[in-house]
Amino acid sequence: MEDDHKIVNRVAASGLVTFDLEKFYQPGDRVVIDIKDQLVDGMLLREKNFREFIRQHDWKQYEGKFVGVTCSADAIIPVWAFMLVTAALQPYAKAIEFGTLEQLERRLFEKTLEAVDWNSFKGAKVVIKGCSRYEVPTSIYGYVTAKLRPVVTSLMYGEPCSTVPIFKSPSK
Repeated sequence: MEDDHKIVNRVAASGLVTFDLEKFYQPGDRVVIDIKDQLVDGMLLREKNFREFIRQHDWKQYEGKFVGVTCSADAIIPVWAFMLVTAALQPYAKAIEFGTLEQLERRLFEKTLEAVDWNSFKGAKVVIKGCSRYEVPTSIYGYVTAKLRPVVTSLMYGEPCSTVPIFKSPSK
């Protein structure tokens, strides 16, 4: 009689594996340096002025931070300008990425996800967790989907109690 009223956790019994992207988030401050602020008339980068900026700028403020370097103005920035910024940042920044804050975040996730043994999910039913304390770039969900699809039997998005099917391998 007791078995008739036994509460069964169907999520736990389903064999679903939760892939939580939050675990791949690298904690730390993120900042962006926008080279547009160094352009003359919003469109020209003068080497002499830029080198002076590099010499005078307080690079120590980026100590231990993840730094994105970009130019939001519609201007052609010579490659050497990014190289100068990198050389100045390198002793201080935890990581340097050329692009926006979103591109920086995407690259940080990709770096940590490169260490995943995707074959360890072979034959599994995987749910890519949808909610996170951190904002995960949409492209990272695509990245993880592309890595998991070849090895899993099914792939879902959301929470184990409420999922959206993404892929199911054909029955053999």
